[in-house]
Amino acid sequence: MTYVIHGATGAQGAPVVPALAAADKSVVALTRNAEATVAGARVVAADYSSVEDLTEVYRDAEGVFVHLPIVSEEDRRAFARNVVAAVRAARPARVVFSTSGFVVDDPGNGYQDGTAESAVATLVSGLADSGVSYAVIEPRLFFENLLMPHVVEAVREQGVLRYPLPAGFRVSWASHLDIADVAAALFGQPDVTGVVSVGQYPAITGQELAEAFSARLGRNVAYEAITPDAFRTSAAPLIGEGPAADVADSYQAMQALPDRSIAPERSAQKLLGLAPRTAIQWLTDIGVA
Repeated sequence: MTYVIHGATGAQGAPVVPALAAADKSVVALTRNAEATVAGARVVAADYSSVEDLTEVYRDAEGVFVHLPIVSEEDRRAFARNVVAAVRAARPARVVFSTSGFVVDDPGNGYQDGTAESAVATLVSGLADSGVSYAVIEPRLFFENLLMPHVVEAVREQGVLRYPLPAGFRVSWASHLDIADVAAALFGQPDVTGVVSVGQYPAITGQELAEAFSARLGRNVAYEAITPDAFRTSAAPLIGEGPAADVADSYQAMQALPDRSIAPERSAQKLLGLAPRTAIQWLTDIGVA
């Protein structure tokens, strides 16, 4: 049986491939580049724009790992509909979807622009109605966001961790490596269905993140809250103006929340017995210096 991994050369998909290959699973790496090489996997050139291509690669699969790319919400909705159509046609044994930080039951997540259902809501509801076994990985924020050049360079060169969240705001941070661990576990435990939240619990503050950098780098690092708009300006050259504006809007919306913590009753810690990496463990695992 084969496991199909979307975005297998990208941030979330790439760690899932070795996690499955290490367990002697047959892996198909989906990528838009037919010339790509992915260790431990057979590469297939396919993306979210073709229901026919997705159906062909999903057919007879033991598992499919899905996460939506950072593009316009309109495109994401179209991709979500295509994935659902392919799942219904191909009937893979199991689908695991990472929301990439969107929270399924957030009031504003059902209709992001006020007129159309969000991509995340479309994909989650479509999987629920498909009759195919599925699980939804629901992280909050990724540690890897802190590796964006304008963030990590300020840490290294100025001893300041700048991020668009209030100083005392608590977040259940997680790593892409944690997502891979949870995805692999969910493929092996089909009895665990629905939403599985992934991240630190108790949630941690920006100051605690800075302290982890201090411990890892051996020098003092302070936390500095910046505005979402300042973050947008810095991120736009890397991910584009549209996606950067969407990211800034999401951080602006967080300002009205008490925190960005997972609920322990739906956590990977409780449902799967998997604790995510702490900030210092993550920094050590990826070798930040």
